[in-house]
Amino acid sequence: MRLKDEIAFITGSARGIGREIAETYAREGALVIISDIKIEDCEATASELKAKGFKADAFACNVTVSADVDQCVDKIIEKYGRIDILVNNAGITRDGLFLRMKEEDWDAVINVNLKGTFNACKSVSRVMLKARKGKIINIGSVIGVMGNAGQANYAASKAGVIALAKSLAREFASRSITVNAVAPGYIKTAMTDKLSEEVKNKILEVVPLGRMGLPSDVANVCLFLASKEADYVTGQTILVDGGMVMY
Repeated sequence: MRLKDEIAFITGSARGIGREIAETYAREGALVIISDIKIEDCEATASELKAKGFKADAFACNVTVSADVDQCVDKIIEKYGRIDILVNNAGITRDGLFLRMKEEDWDAVINVNLKGTFNACKSVSRVMLKARKGKIINIGSVIGVMGNAGQANYAASKAGVIALAKSLAREFASRSITVNAVAPGYIKTAMTDKLSEEVKNKILEVVPLGRMGLPSDVANVCLFLASKEADYVTGQTILVDGGMVMY
């Protein structure tokens, strides 16, 4: 098992890609901390994983509130003594053309996606710096690399998440903490399932592999970055996008 007995704290992991990352880590021996804004959702997902024989626990956390994140991290440390892996997955969208974008929609996306990542990194890194080890993985987006009409707020937030990973990689390297970003492209989730067939076909026209990605495609890259095999990988952004962006 590649993550045997590791403690992994994954934000926004009650559903979607975050849940897939959690189950992938649990399958490899980690104890996964399911964290989301509603405790009922966290407990439901943790229970599902435990029913499969995996190790999981549930802690509610609003990543936009630094005191809430600190309290959550303190509870995890009190119970388990450490956090070995942090995955910053919590994220939202509030799409709209820039000239029509409401300030509250800009603020909401920046607060969850970027400030939330900042809050979690700051709180957990204190623990990792003392331990002189750790893995931090920020979930960015291909939109944060290439931009997209109607998603200025989301693109800005995810570009910030990627840049934050690079900066922290430089700051934390001397303490054997790696920090990387994963940038998914169009992934088959409940959100993309709502798209019309016309929109899906247009998306696939710019994906060389000709299909949407699966949550497992993202989770497997996150598994590599959390494992010992990636001990010499830091400050990198890995695109999981079927070839949409190549550079």
